[in-house]
Amino acid sequence: MSDKPRILVTRRHLAEIETRLQSAYEIVLNDDDHIMSADEIIAAADGVQALFICVTEPLNAETIAALPDSVEAILTLSVGTDHIDLAAAEIRGLAVLTTPGAVTAATAEIGMLLMLGAARRAHESSQYLRAGNWDLWTPTQFVGVEITGKPLGIFGMGRIGRTVAQRARGFDMAVHYRNRNRLAPDLEEGAVYFNDLEGFLGASAFLMLCAPSTPETKGFINADTIAQLPDGAIIVNIARGDLVEDDALIAALESGKVAAAGLDVFNGEPANVDRRYFDLPNVFMVPHIGSAARDARTGMGMMLLDGFEALRAGEAVSNRVV
Repeated sequence: MSDKPRILVTRRHLAEIETRLQSAYEIVLNDDDHIMSADEIIAAADGVQALFICVTEPLNAETIAALPDSVEAILTLSVGTDHIDLAAAEIRGLAVLTTPGAVTAATAEIGMLLMLGAARRAHESSQYLRAGNWDLWTPTQFVGVEITGKPLGIFGMGRIGRTVAQRARGFDMAVHYRNRNRLAPDLEEGAVYFNDLEGFLGASAFLMLCAPSTPETKGFINADTIAQLPDGAIIVNIARGDLVEDDALIAALESGKVAAAGLDVFNGEPANVDRRYFDLPNVFMVPHIGSAARDARTGMGMMLLDGFEALRAGEAVSNRVV
């Protein structure tokens, strides 16, 4: 029997992460990368010290309670913990480690991509070209909106929101934000804080959602908040799907009240995304790829393993949430 700690790895990862896992640990690997059921995870976790999971493996209270006594930690390749019952983990005495910071730059890049793609009608024009329809140029063809110099409202000014603001300043955008609390001036970097929601929305020709999903933020985009936006506003969501009420956003996209949307996250993802979005030419969307960059994904895995090693050494773990 090896003296190395044992880790159950529920999904396949980039080579850099798997190489470190194989060299430093005894691993139980899900070779064919199927989505493991709760019963499979419980059975495979016998004798392991940690679970290395993704958002595809929800761990509810019942599953956590049934985990073998050997399990000490849950390492999740995500910033969010919606898929883990944190209270149950705390009751069991399990440490839960996440990946804050590792995804910041990559997710902010996707936010800028979506904002540009939505504003400049990237989906429509790309589909038109791929369909072989481009046989004539006209001065009015696929005319979009420049983002340069325009006002950008950021809802949620954490790490990702602040990084989006930095990138947006490269386009001379005028950044304002709404947050639970006003930031210190050095973190604001000139961004204007709005305490009142109406004023924030009214100033947001571009609106980017960067806030976590909480009882207070769920359904933030609804008929009432959309009505307070300028006509022809553009909405980008790189936060969580449940910040948006789909019926309200789709109606606004169809009417033109919202000119376009850039979406990386959805209610019901991945299998039950509202299919009405697929038929809207003014929606530029990608399948939750905010952290899907090699640097980010490698950094996420390394952060989890660094944290686990610190945990076992009795050291402080900066990315521990439980």
